[in-house]
Amino acid sequence: MLRSGTIAVVLRKKLGEECPGCLDICREGTPQVTGFFEVFIAGKLIDSKKGGDGYVDTESKFLKLVATIKAALA
Repeated sequence: MLRSGTIAVVLRKKLGEECPGCLDICREGTPQVTGFFEVFIAGKLIDSKKGGDGYVDTESKFLKLVATIKAALA
């Protein structure tokens, strides 16, 4: 099983491939939880683990996030 930090790095790379140059992705390790992972488009937060969108740890969650990103860019 991948550690949460490793998953965040892989997720950041995959999202960057899907939407090159369109995203600002922030991740922050914390001692209390597995960390925060947030995705912004043009300064607008569109996905936040900390905000309740959850952990993107399955292909279906990844595809949902990509769909949300593409809708925000449309």
